Amino acid sequence: MSASRSSTPSPSRSDGALRVVQLTDTHLCKLQGGTLLGMDTDHSLQAVIDLVKREQPAIDLLIGTGDLSDQGALEAYQRLQGYFAQLSDTYYWLTGNHDDRANMVSVVDDPLRLSREIRLGRWQVLMLDSQVPGEVGGELGPVELARLEAALGAADEECLYTLVCLHHHPVAIGCEWLDEQMVADAAGFFAVLARFPRVRGVLWGHVHQQIDRLHGDIQLMGSPSTCVQFAPGSVGFRADPAPPGYRWLELGQDGTLNTGVSRVDGVKFTVDLDSGGYL
Repeated sequence: MSASRSSTPSPSRSDGALRVVQLTDTHLCKLQGGTLLGMDTDHSLQAVIDLVKREQPAIDLLIGTGDLSDQGALEAYQRLQGYFAQLSDTYYWLTGNHDDRANMVSVVDDPLRLSREIRLGRWQVLMLDSQVPGEVGGELGPVELARLEAALGAADEECLYTLVCLHHHPVAIGCEWLDEQMVADAAGFFAVLARFPRVRGVLWGHVHQQIDRLHGDIQLMGSPSTCVQFAPGSVGFRADPAPPGYRWLELGQDGTLNTGVSRVDGVKFTVDLDSGGYL
């Protein structure tokens, strides 16, 4: 992963802790004002960004963990750059199953926006690609797992802590329809992580809901979408009336990881709760 490594400026906090904000599953449509299950995804994203502005005066790292466009349109990525730039100059994107990687590459103002490894203070942030072109579910594959192992080995030698980011969930979350789409080679993924005790967290999108668990000493974190939410514990597809939100993370220079989810309040959103799906 070193071929696409990016280094960010020094931490903004006096104690050296890093403030990371994750925006995920923005599902921007080709045209501004386009909707997903009746929700205007530009409107909901701006509402989340306004919330971040109020709550996070200093951001060291802003990451978008996939499904940034609903159908991979160039126009969606062009608008997305403007949205992310409202919050930080230091932002990075991952592809999700709804994204078009070629369009994303052609739009970004700096190829480092798609870096696979980010160095910041005593932390390494790895951006893994779980997209399988043409498929809804995710998989890393042997090449990506080998890259992961090599990057973790290098970080271990430098005594860095690691946050691993990807789009698809690597553990079952109790939604039958979503769990059919989780990372197919999750066992191999966790086998690699088990060899590197300085891995502190795994962060993903895709599930449109908050997940906070432990896998040994590793924090596992799924996050709400900036638009429509999915109902926890559902057998088939079911939307949730919960409002859009984002996740923040605080990465301490001693390897501590604190995190939380914040959701928009006081803004009216429309969502079709009777829809049987959205793909």
